[in-house]
Amino acid sequence: MTGLLFTLYGVVAYLVFFATFLYAIAFVGDLPVPRTIDSGLPGPLVPSLLIDAALLGLFAVQHSVMARPAFKRVWTRIVPKPIERSTYVLFASLALIVMFVFWRPLPQLVWEAPAGLAATALAVLFWAGWGVVLVSTFLISHFELFGLQQVWNRLRGRPPAPIAFRTPGFYRGVRHPIYLGFIVAFWATPAMSLGHLVFAVATLGYILIAIQFEERDLIAVFGDRYRAYRAQVGMLIPKLGARGKPERAA
Repeated sequence: MTGLLFTLYGVVAYLVFFATFLYAIAFVGDLPVPRTIDSGLPGPLVPSLLIDAALLGLFAVQHSVMARPAFKRVWTRIVPKPIERSTYVLFASLALIVMFVFWRPLPQLVWEAPAGLAATALAVLFWAGWGVVLVSTFLISHFELFGLQQVWNRLRGRPPAPIAFRTPGFYRGVRHPIYLGFIVAFWATPAMSLGHLVFAVATLGYILIAIQFEERDLIAVFGDRYRAYRAQVGMLIPKLGARGKPERAA
């Protein structure tokens, strides 16, 4: 019975995540949804900046703190281990939803690409970035990354699979293709508003900091194998002429 409840919880958390992910694409791309990064009535500049910074900070703190091994060791004394990842995914989705609801638009135009080839190229890059994000999750383990594999294992009475170290697809070229996809998607816009620029700069800064914490954790698990991978493969930009790349952690 517990396994079934955990599975239902994991499925709900995943569905919330997936809906939030789809909405995030529309939010950043200023597509026709109720609230986007540039829609709504603009308010005073400084209060809007402070609110948006606080919303971005809320997501950054939640996303980073709950991902750290030290936090997980304490957290799993409260939350059963099979649903720890689903809970993390759910909290991250809720933090994004809060940002969508309370974001304050800053529509002042910073730059705009001329209609035609330049604007089309940026639109293509926007969708390509999101595509890289999604494909990269499947290259490692999409359902484990978002908590479904853990609750399924619990339901079937299977032990967790051992952590593997491999470099499928994009991971042979860059160490963090998911982050790279986000960066491309956030910056590739034909019309860059001040609010969009604040979002892009803040998320880029967060990504660069988050990578340092993530790689420290990976080195703690895989030691010299990850150090060798880091030496041979670029963080976000491929290293030309790299050979013999080691395997990446799933």
